[in-house]
Parts: sequence; C-alpha cells; structure tokens
Amino acid sequence: MQTNQYAAEIVKELNRTVGLLPEIETEYFVNEILQAKRIFVAGAGRSGLMIKAFAMRLVHLGFEAYVVGETVTPGVQKGDLFIIGSGSGETKSLVSMAQKATLIGTKLALVTIFPESTIGKLADVVIPLPGSPKDKANGDYQTIQPMGSLFEQTLIVFYDAAILRLMEIRGMDSETMYGLHANLE
Repeated sequence: MQTNQYAAEIVKELNRTVGLLPEIETEYFVNEILQAKRIFVAGAGRSGLMIKAFAMRLVHLGFEAYVVGETVTPGVQKGDLFIIGSGSGETKSLVSMAQKATLIGTKLALVTIFPESTIGKLADVVIPLPGSPKDKANGDYQTIQPMGSLFEQTLIVFYDAAILRLMEIRGMDSETMYGLHANLE
C-alpha cells in the first residue's frame, strides 16, 4: 500500500471510532470542566502529548489549566478537576496520581479504552473511547495501526471536539481564543 492509501485507511478508522463516542458521558465531561475551579491533566507517552495539547487549548479558552509534573504546576485541591488520558487506565504513575487526587477530594475524569480499569473505578466520570491497546492482546477493536495509535488519534479528536463544545457554550471563536494565545514569541 502507498502512504496516501495508509492515510485514507487511518481516516476510515477514525470515522468509525468517532461514531462510537458516548454522547451522555462526553456532555458530562464538558460540564465538569465548566464547573471546575481549576483543571489538571496527566497522561503518559503519546497519550500524555495529546492531553498536553488539550490543556493548551483550555488555557486559550480562559480556563486555569495545568499539566501535572511541570515545575510551575500548583497542588490540586477540592473543587479542581483532574483529567487523565490513559488507554489502559493502569499506568502505575497515573494510578498513584489518581489515588492521591481522590483522597484530596478532587474530581477525577478518565478518558480510556478500559472503563473498568483501576483508574476507571476511581473516576467520577469515564469517557470510554474505542481503540486498540498497545499490546493488542486485550482489545477487540481492529486497526491496521501499530500499538495505541488509533486510541491516541481518537483522543486528540475527542479533546478538540470538547474544545469546540466549550467554545460554543462560552460564545467564543478562534479570534477570541487567539487573544489568549502566548504572545511573547
């Protein structure tokens, strides 16, 4: 297959996964963001990169959002929302963070392939996304892509869709958001 044919197949896979996004849970997720005092995000590997992009857009929307583990990130408190993006829901460092956050009384949201995972059982809101885990042994979702690529791509599409919904609710457009973009470059 040629590269452009692979690209077309990836788009087909994404069309299938986006069609399976759970409507009630996604709206609940957006509402939790709107109600949160501050928003904290975490993920590992490529899922971590996707959630960092999401945090950036939240800041562009005027939310107080932080990436856990950065040097300028404050501590979480009750009234905050902690969002984790994890295909497995079992990454040890993320499980530990989730446990600490729930002890503090922070609301916890998880975006995952496995809603019944350790983090899923701790979470207040779980967004189950279709996808194939890295090892593909525990997943029934078929993909031509390696490892967790389809999940990670679906993550960024889901996060961007949530941003569009938040923009709509807040009456913002791209120009308004650009005004909140970093401007010291």
